[in-house]
Amino acid sequence: MDNKPYVWQMIKEAIESLGGRATYSEIKEYIWKKYGEVNEGTITAQIAVCTVNHPSRIHYPENKKPRVANSKYDFLFTTGRGKVEIYNPEEHGIWEIRSDEYGKLVVNQADLEETPESAEVEKELLFPVESHLRDFIAQNIGNISVNNHTLNLFVDETGRDGIEYQTDVGPIDILALDEDEDFVVFELKLSRGADRAMGQLARYMGWIKRNLSKDKKVKGVIVAKNVDEKLKYAASIIPDINLFEYELNFKIREVGIDEAIRNSG
Repeated sequence: MDNKPYVWQMIKEAIESLGGRATYSEIKEYIWKKYGEVNEGTITAQIAVCTVNHPSRIHYPENKKPRVANSKYDFLFTTGRGKVEIYNPEEHGIWEIRSDEYGKLVVNQADLEETPESAEVEKELLFPVESHLRDFIAQNIGNISVNNHTLNLFVDETGRDGIEYQTDVGPIDILALDEDEDFVVFELKLSRGADRAMGQLARYMGWIKRNLSKDKKVKGVIVAKNVDEKLKYAASIIPDINLFEYELNFKIREVGIDEAIRNSG
């Protein structure tokens, strides 16, 4: 077929024709049926490009600059592995591509209400990359106790684990289960104000309660470098919230160079 539209335009047409919600496979079948041969890898890549909450979208040329999700490439929202729907900011929140404090592009949900507190950035040395702290907690989840209950990483029926667990209201840093099969939602507070961290945690807990927990409890954990009074007050009125602090310990020591090695040069 001559004069085919761009692949991203095919994808947009497909998701609209399929009722606003579809799997990757359904989108591909629609495109192949209407437009003939189109490379499968290209379709998959372009779905990622156009999905506002897909963390890998920043690796493609269309998304190499910071922006709030409002361009022609911002029309999908992932609801699970291989599943997308039409992006609706009122339902899914405002998403953006931005530069973090280290100049690296990241995908995350923008603040809907900008306040002096939410705009604060901790000037002290933070964990170099948030993913390092997240991965450390995930790898050692069995050694962490919440209210004297041991934890395991959550794995859903599709095999997707609880690390950066995608929900309709944003990605949960870590989703775990305790020994009673109650859900435990982890929120990592690095450069976020207390209100923002608590608001995000409450939103994620609400989503888990509505969509996954059934008759099980949903508990929350905030991990911060310093737990201040503001965070304690906020946590005191929400049931089943626990606060944790993390520590960084670095040691630098000089290693002597053997004179024989020096002289051999």
